[in-house]
Amino acid sequence: MGKIHKGATLSPHFREFLPAWVEGQAWYEGPGGLRPTGFLRFEDPAGEVGMETHLLHDGQAVYQVPLTYRPAPLDGGTLVTTAEHSVLGTRWIYDAVTDPVWTAVLLDLVATGGVSESAARTGFGPAEARGTLIRRFVPEAAVIDLDRRLVPQDPPGDAAAVVTGSWHQDGVPAQGRLAVVRTTA
Repeated sequence: MGKIHKGATLSPHFREFLPAWVEGQAWYEGPGGLRPTGFLRFEDPAGEVGMETHLLHDGQAVYQVPLTYRPAPLDGGTLVTTAEHSVLGTRWIYDAVTDPVWTAVLLDLVATGGVSESAARTGFGPAEARGTLIRRFVPEAAVIDLDRRLVPQDPPGDAAAVVTGSWHQDGVPAQGRLAVVRTTA
């Protein structure tokens, strides 16, 4: 999804499905009441798959929820919901960690030292992800460990790369580790 369709709507809207989905996940440990903190985007080189990471907070912690938006179902992906986009039609929305396009884009981000796009949303400060290569790795032999709950922490000693993020929470700048890339070979 290289193009943002200004004024387009999504039904159901994120606030209608995303907090409930997150609160039902085994990795969520908070009290509920999730609210948006920030958003960031990754670009699919083929322009087919939309990729956006939602940062949500519950008053105690910030959680990251990367999503992919596809024009057709993805075999083997974890479906979050389907939604109607007012311009693009039906979108199948997946937990991005189960989408090979998101995996490839994130590995490219760290291999090139890239920076994500900040997704514009009224009322929220900018958010971005930055890849840092620690040592060379072969993408086919790499595993991404996503930090769902964001806290400042250093990369582990066996990390080949790290993705860090910055965002604003209640108008205050914050940052944390988003993911670690390890090699399996």
